[in-house]
Amino acid sequence: MSEKDLNKAVDELEEAKEKYLSANTVISIGGYAFTPAKLMIAAGIVSSVLGGLYGAFEVYKDYMDMKEKIAKYVAPDLSAFDKRLTVVEESAAKTNDYTRDIKNDIKNDVRKLEKVVEDVERTAKQSQRETEKDVRDLRKEMDRKIKEAMDNPLANK
Repeated sequence: MSEKDLNKAVDELEEAKEKYLSANTVISIGGYAFTPAKLMIAAGIVSSVLGGLYGAFEVYKDYMDMKEKIAKYVAPDLSAFDKRLTVVEESAAKTNDYTRDIKNDIKNDVRKLEKVVEDVERTAKQSQRETEKDVRDLRKEMDRKIKEAMDNPLANK
């Protein structure tokens, strides 16, 4: 390219710049006049509206998909679970009854043991009293015999 052609291309670009980028530039579209600033605002509004419409479409599509899934939903069969739960409840009831019976048997055994222990204590105390009485009587008898022996030393020879 020659220098003339290059200068001519630069001049054309500067004219285009002046024509489309100056503050006084007006672009006519469909009979309406727009400045570059108004075109940018309009482009922002159009893109926002299109984005909002796309978002609404996606929400609606998700809603319809979920509606279809809900319509096709079949509740799981829990009858086997219910049967197992019934068996567990019956087993727990039997265990509670068995535990209650064991508790009552242990209470009765403890009461019997308490009575036996009380009888043994009573018998032991009675035996102790009788033994102490016999020991006292023997001491008195021994003391009496020692005293007699001391008072009458010739009688025993």
